[in-house]
Amino acid sequence: MKNDEQEVNQVLQLRSFMEGDSGEMIPLLSTEEEEEMHKEDTPGVLPILPVRNTVLFPGVVLPITVGRQKSIRLVKKAYRGDRTIGVIAQQNNNNEEATKDDIYNVGTVAKILKMLILPDGNTTIIIQGQKRFEIQEIVQEEPYISARVEVLGENFSDLKKKEVKALVQSLKDNASKILRLNPDIPQDAQLALNNIESPSFLTHFLCSNINAEVKDKQILLETNDGVLRATVLLEYMLKEIQMLELKNEITSKVHSDLDQQQRDYFLRHQIKVLQDELGGEASDKEFVENLKKRASKKKWPEAAAKHFFKELGKVDRLNSMAPEYPITVNYLELLVDLPWNEYTKDSFDLPKARKILDADHFGLEKVKDRIIEYIAVLKLKNNMKAPILCLLGPPGVGKTSLGKSIAKALHRKYVRMSLGGVRDEAEIRGHRKTYIGAMPGRLIQNIKKVQSSNPVFVLDELDKISADFRGDPASALLEVLDPEQNNAFVDNYLEVEYDLSKVLFLATANSLDTIHPALRDRMEIIEVSGYTMEEKVQIAIKYLVPKQKKEHGLKTTDVVLSYKTIVKIVEDYTRESGVRNLERKIGAVMRYVAKKVATEETYEKNLQPADIITILGTEDFDKEIYDDNAIAGVVTGLAWTQVGGEILFVESSLSKGKGKITISGQLGDVMKESAMAALSYLKANSDALDIDYRVFDNFDLHLHVPAGAVPKDGPSAGITMLTSLASIFTQRKVKNKLAMTGEITLRGKVLPVGGIKEKILAAKRAGIKEIILSKKNKKDIEEISKNYLEDLSFHFVDNVDEVLSIALLADKVAKPMDLTVKEPVGSTINSLV
Repeated sequence: MKNDEQEVNQVLQLRSFMEGDSGEMIPLLSTEEEEEMHKEDTPGVLPILPVRNTVLFPGVVLPITVGRQKSIRLVKKAYRGDRTIGVIAQQNNNNEEATKDDIYNVGTVAKILKMLILPDGNTTIIIQGQKRFEIQEIVQEEPYISARVEVLGENFSDLKKKEVKALVQSLKDNASKILRLNPDIPQDAQLALNNIESPSFLTHFLCSNINAEVKDKQILLETNDGVLRATVLLEYMLKEIQMLELKNEITSKVHSDLDQQQRDYFLRHQIKVLQDELGGEASDKEFVENLKKRASKKKWPEAAAKHFFKELGKVDRLNSMAPEYPITVNYLELLVDLPWNEYTKDSFDLPKARKILDADHFGLEKVKDRIIEYIAVLKLKNNMKAPILCLLGPPGVGKTSLGKSIAKALHRKYVRMSLGGVRDEAEIRGHRKTYIGAMPGRLIQNIKKVQSSNPVFVLDELDKISADFRGDPASALLEVLDPEQNNAFVDNYLEVEYDLSKVLFLATANSLDTIHPALRDRMEIIEVSGYTMEEKVQIAIKYLVPKQKKEHGLKTTDVVLSYKTIVKIVEDYTRESGVRNLERKIGAVMRYVAKKVATEETYEKNLQPADIITILGTEDFDKEIYDDNAIAGVVTGLAWTQVGGEILFVESSLSKGKGKITISGQLGDVMKESAMAALSYLKANSDALDIDYRVFDNFDLHLHVPAGAVPKDGPSAGITMLTSLASIFTQRKVKNKLAMTGEITLRGKVLPVGGIKEKILAAKRAGIKEIILSKKNKKDIEEISKNYLEDLSFHFVDNVDEVLSIALLADKVAKPMDLTVKEPVGSTINSLV
């Protein structure tokens, strides 16, 4: 029960149920007596007694203390009359004077059995419920509430059905169980329970005594169908049984813990007395025996066991006060704590493993395929050496979290060790025991922590290891990450070989440049490229938006981000390879919504792209959009960046001069060389393109790649620059909505380039319809999902002649530049030999 008052009321109720005013037993109602009680006439108008924290049911005897003046007047008048009143539970317990709006509509007709005036002035009445009623009309409110009521009949049909009999028996059985579990209820209650014959009265009796809120009991009272009421009641009883069982279990555990603590204290005190008498010899001997016992259960190699017992013999001979005693003890405890040849059982369910990887991460297909291949081979061979995988990619693409998913898919333990800023070789190999404060390396410490010799071990930020006078940690990792050597890894502190060959090492890095070449050679590098815009949108829909709603305490219906709204956030507010900043932006949107919900302000739940500007402010980034082809020399190229693909424009212009060449736009050496190679090819093949060779010496050329503040470099702009130069020198238009990427040679060959997927998606976002690529890039197109290639057509070429024939139209621009070269008067043009 909830409090002492309720428990006392329950006891009084059970006792008053069994004892009359004179102390004699009141016989329990039989089915016939109950029917007779319901047949008794009920006045059409009843005085209504509101009661708090109590619901009266028909047939139940209940003591009630009356303290309000209205209620006292009502009770005294009724007691002098026919003693019949209506009892209704009060909805709002805080109101001292109950009005018609504070009471429920359904209550119980009650008979006042006895009235007692207590010394403190309060009046206590003992009442017995008779039948249920429903208020039809409030007749008066002063000096107390009176109402015209309609009696509700009892509908407990189909009593002979097996299901109903089983339900009634279940109620009795569970009630008996509650009585056994709750020691506060008198045992005489079981006798009262056994003597109940009427199913209807049984439900009323149990409804009155069940541990439930007033509103829940009121629902039971208002239920007309007896079978339905009994079914709901059974649910409440089962919940109470669970709570009582849990309470008893906790109480028993607390008593057991207290008894154990007292016993331990007493034994420790005795041991201390014995140690004082024997000078500690008994404790040391017991410690050694305990180590021997633990060592006998270990599955360690013969060499490790031999070394352990040798060191144990030293401890047996040492005095506990000797300086080397604690060092040796700590060392021996480490040896027995390590999981020698203890492995978790791998899961070989390939579809389930794939499902786990797909559920936790979007994309990353190469990594997932490699893990599935590893599980497949392990399933067939069962003793395969674990591969050393290195996930290479920009921050925020899920490299580290992928380790947890792999561990979950394999049913292995998970360990993560951050190597960023590590500069001490002892962090990997450990210290020698001769040093004060020596400890094993972090590898052995983590193996001990997870108690498994085959965990998934993530070596995070491998490219950020540094070195100083204390050694080079990268060199120490050479043994750890070599599958041919790590089966006999020796930690300086451990001094014996430990097998790391079953550990699945997963390294992460942002760049290969700072990783030791020999270390790089020992790992299988898997590149994890940045997410495309489409992938980021899907990640936001499937993972980030639900996660941020949960973290900000929002319901699913509190805010809806449409596909276009998420695209707006991705394109205009983030410029990264991963999704960390995207998650922060979505978090900012959720904070805005959370504020509106908390302050109960009205807001638009279905957020549109225009609403994002209001929430996040003006756009952080601008995206390039395809421009028309009305100007000669302007060609659209495709570039790869760490944050995805981008389109870029290559612009060329001519002015009268002496053949000066200017290249601008913060281009790197590779792009400058591509520009010079394109110009050289154009000069060498000017006749084929109908270009007067004298133009190159009489006009200055300026080649520019906007935006000038952004550094650019790479081999992808060769054919773009060549097309731009050919267009400006021939004054021919470039084909509308065409983009290209590829490198060139002086012989006119078109070479393949990388980042094709990102470039194609950038072209599609910019409105490009046709793309020129090297024929050797055709295989890259075949690996891209078809839905990314819709509305795009591709031209695969081998040489620049094909590029120019596709890209340049026969028509010249609207206002072509006059590139005619006039010879000075009297000059002679020598023919080329």
